[in-house]
Amino acid sequence: MGTQGFKIPVYKPTITALEKEYVMACLDEEWISSKGRFIGRFEGEFANYVGLPHALSLSNGTTALHVALMALGIGPGDEVIVPTLTYVASANAVCYTGAKPVFVDCELGTWNISLGDVERVISSRTRAIMAVHLYGLPCDMLGLMDLARKHDLLVVEDCAEAIGSRIAGEHVGGFGDIASFSFYGNKTITTGEGGMVVTGNPTLAERVSHLKGQGLAKFREYWHDIVGYNYRMTNLCAAIGCAQMQRLESTLERKRQIAALYRRELQGLVEFQQEVQGMDHSHWMVCGLLPNGSMRDPMRNALGELGIETRPVFYPLHSMPMYSGGYRRMPNSDEVSSRGINFPSYPELSDEQVRWVCESVRQVLQKGV
Repeated sequence: MGTQGFKIPVYKPTITALEKEYVMACLDEEWISSKGRFIGRFEGEFANYVGLPHALSLSNGTTALHVALMALGIGPGDEVIVPTLTYVASANAVCYTGAKPVFVDCELGTWNISLGDVERVISSRTRAIMAVHLYGLPCDMLGLMDLARKHDLLVVEDCAEAIGSRIAGEHVGGFGDIASFSFYGNKTITTGEGGMVVTGNPTLAERVSHLKGQGLAKFREYWHDIVGYNYRMTNLCAAIGCAQMQRLESTLERKRQIAALYRRELQGLVEFQQEVQGMDHSHWMVCGLLPNGSMRDPMRNALGELGIETRPVFYPLHSMPMYSGGYRRMPNSDEVSSRGINFPSYPELSDEQVRWVCESVRQVLQKGV
């Protein structure tokens, strides 16, 4: 993942000598594909970290979400409720199964899925709800699970952005039926490309294992009894993941410090994603809302000229061409998206650099973007 020539990129991975040591071990041992000692180690360490018995590595976060939905039996004719304010993979994975994503709005303060809007769109075809822990802030999983039980619905958690996020001490991913994580190059921990499915249900874990490995039968060599997928993680990627896991807590602590500094420096100028009592926000990306939507792109351009890379908050999926059929207004998501900006958030960012970004934001606002 390149930094594109910016003095301060919006994100970059932290790679140390330990990652290089583990990758070289794979090369020396000649286990470079989807078998090798780092696969099981990474899965075991991740399962232990999130507090669930089953963790299965995959090639990326989207494939993880795809097989998680398939393991639940989601397919043609089904509807899955998805927040519109999320990365496109959340909805794409639903489409891969032949099911239909049905979009709902977010809450203005947290930017996470609106339970009231969820209940309004539940139909006879609804099979599942997808909870996306946006930018590392957990959804209201207790309320969502009550709603799911009331309507006999399945719940899949998209935790791609939420490693380290907890509710009352319990890691996200353990509230719903099944969950997926991502380890792309800009995630809190990375394997380059990679994903993980976690669940407390052994049957679902077995289904994921079966699906991700080309549908290979368990007790008969080279015999395939379902149409499966080649979604396995490589030992090389798992090796990087094992190294990243060893400093996960220090990474999360540094990201909390960076987020707190942004909030102090830009207080009264930028409206940040709401913190919720009893929830641990992992601050994958530090995101804020500018006073109005007309400021966002000029602000990004001005910061870019100074060598500071930013990103827009996700565009609502219901506004994209392939998902615009049956369009309805999602006022909260539209507002957050139009005003939202992602600031540089990588762990190696120094306090001095954060203050320079904040001072640059103040100066641009004073000049009147």
